[in-house]
Amino acid sequence: MFDRLKNAFKSFTNTIVNSITTTELSEDKLNEIRDELFMQLVESDVAVDVADAICNAMVNYLRGIKVPRFGDKESVIKNGIIDVMNKLFSDVPDVDFMGEVTRILQTKKPVVLLFLGPNGYGKTTTIAKITHQLMKRGYTTVWAAADTYRAGAIEQLEGHAAKLGVRVIKHSYGSDPAAVAYDAVNHARVRSIDYVMIDTAGRMHTDANLMNELSKIQRVSKPDLSIFIADALLGNEALDIAKYYSKYVRIDGLVVTKVDAYPKGGAILTFLYELKKPIYFLGVGQGYDDLRPFNKLEFFRQLIL
Repeated sequence: MFDRLKNAFKSFTNTIVNSITTTELSEDKLNEIRDELFMQLVESDVAVDVADAICNAMVNYLRGIKVPRFGDKESVIKNGIIDVMNKLFSDVPDVDFMGEVTRILQTKKPVVLLFLGPNGYGKTTTIAKITHQLMKRGYTTVWAAADTYRAGAIEQLEGHAAKLGVRVIKHSYGSDPAAVAYDAVNHARVRSIDYVMIDTAGRMHTDANLMNELSKIQRVSKPDLSIFIADALLGNEALDIAKYYSKYVRIDGLVVTKVDAYPKGGAILTFLYELKKPIYFLGVGQGYDDLRPFNKLEFFRQLIL
């Protein structure tokens, strides 16, 4: 995964290692290195503003850097680059999702999780994957079929629920989705169920009326976490959609799906830098176990080392 982005940082590192000596890099050389990195980052799906910020941070790091004539220059440079990335993204929190929802459960039940995002991003499958993780830990869940408009949406949700043995709270198509969410929360409260997972319609993000309806679902269900599902394959388009959603609903964090089919990798850096929200998981396949917890430092190390 992320081969294009890895190659960008590998090329950057090799150029530095081959250029640096016990004397400082010249400004001309720094500009040359910066321009090459910038182009490779943009080609890897990193948004222009984000690529610019990364390149500026790297040049500031390289300006005046010296390494021993002898020794492992490559390791020194790589660890320095990782440190630069950590500082640049330091305002984006890392959240242990399972630890966080377990902590919330200690003070209230049920814990309500609201899932947001357009059709086709992997919302329903992600709900199933997270439910599977919770069930392996011994927790109970109920699902709310709050997509009451798209034909087949309820049946799709029920298909996954049947495989996992989870109950789905549903109303008829065309009914008020906020009422479905409300009933699911009450159902869980009465029966002491641990988690409520609310599936929502895949809103066209340009439809303000439907977005206002999402806002109503959030007001009624009072979710503990609102999770935006971002499709990695859409790159920066997914970022624009997430920004539009955030005008109407609170977004606490993201799950980035289809990462296994996404060799570029740069959209993940863009999501982090622009949204300032944690990425909880990466979806790396269609199986219920194909959900990988995300950690910034581990991600940077994977790219650079």
